[in-house]
Amino acid sequence: MPGMSYGQPLRFQDQVALVTGSGRGIGRAIAVKLAGEGASVIVNYFRNRSGAEETARSVEGLGRRATIVRANVGEIAGIDRLFEAVRAEFGRLDILVCNAASGYNRPAMEQKPRGWDWTMNINARSLLFCAQRAVPLMDNGGSIVSLSSPGSTRVLPEYVVVGASKAAIEALTRYLGVELAPRAIRVNAVSPGVVETEALRHFQSLQGEDSFARLAATTPTGRLATPEDIANVVAFLCSPDAAMICGQTIVVDGGYTLPVRPPQD
Repeated sequence: MPGMSYGQPLRFQDQVALVTGSGRGIGRAIAVKLAGEGASVIVNYFRNRSGAEETARSVEGLGRRATIVRANVGEIAGIDRLFEAVRAEFGRLDILVCNAASGYNRPAMEQKPRGWDWTMNINARSLLFCAQRAVPLMDNGGSIVSLSSPGSTRVLPEYVVVGASKAAIEALTRYLGVELAPRAIRVNAVSPGVVETEALRHFQSLQGEDSFARLAATTPTGRLATPEDIANVVAFLCSPDAAMICGQTIVVDGGYTLPVRPPQD
């Protein structure tokens, strides 16, 4: 089965993982990857119940336990509800992956307070307050991984608020990494480039544009990253092999952001 590891010990055997925003795309791939290596998974969603159910079926198909929890991590009440469910169902947590994300894409001069609050709360504030609630459940240590993006350090069109939230994620990753290291809790982030997901393919089709081939041609590795590529790196950061990686942001983009490119007409 996909994600299973044959001939080698399962890295997350009998562990419990919470993946926020795991109803589709990268979040689903992470949930399935962790389950394939032995973890039970709390599948979190806010709007797409059917997607969360599909993720749960994939987890259960690998012989692991899946628990679905609806919660908006952009609200403190939603975070509390999520972790109450984790405590009630498992009483412990080994892995927290903060993947849930949203945002208002507008030029800086057109942004509004509501868009700022919505984006920052879901993307960045949730990392801090999910970590606060996760730590008491990680008595034997654990791993926290968040998802950033190149917009944290680079200027992308109409990305100002999302970019600011991703920069905040990376700063929080450093602070949490240092503060939680003595508790044997590792905190790191993964920064994917353009990832070929179903949502992005749908968006491209609505725009009447297929830019995947163009983007792949300008990526040194010759292809775009897949959700599974991102999930592999997240799993590595949650494993003992990453014991000495603390407070870092790992870029997974096939080298796309390395070359300097002139502005496009």
